Amino acid sequence: MNPLTFTLYGDPRTKKNSQRPITAQSRKGKKYTMILPSAAYGDYEADCLRQITGNYRRHIDTPVNVEARYFMATRRQIDLTNLNEAIHDILVKARVLMDDNRNIIASTDGSRVFWDKTNPRVEITITDAEPEYTQWDTRKGVKSRESLLDRLSGAAESSR
Repeated sequence: MNPLTFTLYGDPRTKKNSQRPITAQSRKGKKYTMILPSAAYGDYEADCLRQITGNYRRHIDTPVNVEARYFMATRRQIDLTNLNEAIHDILVKARVLMDDNRNIIASTDGSRVFWDKTNPRVEITITDAEPEYTQWDTRKGVKSRESLLDRLSGAAESSR
């Protein structure tokens, strides 16, 4: 896969800061509490989804490295892990990635946080993971796709 590079403009937000607990009621009348992301994150997510156009919606389902370079409007302390979680969820919701589990996002090498008061943004580069990286097959008794293929090819060779 050729590297996929694009920029999302706007001050990056995380899902975990300023979460909103709300009380809801089930159809059977039982009350429960739900935790929603902040309104600022909801606005940021909607803005990012508008910026990700059809040619970036590739439904990637192979192991990739997602490098995200965050340019923040302020120098406040921010957690890179929370920023990555938010942008990964946005990429899945926008159908750039099929999922954000370890079988697809193999690494986040190169992700960093910078300061740019005048032009906050996220520069995203998606590249193939290292060739030795293998996906896990979670079906019972199958360790990975490669090991399954090895077993099948070994069975074919032994029958000769």
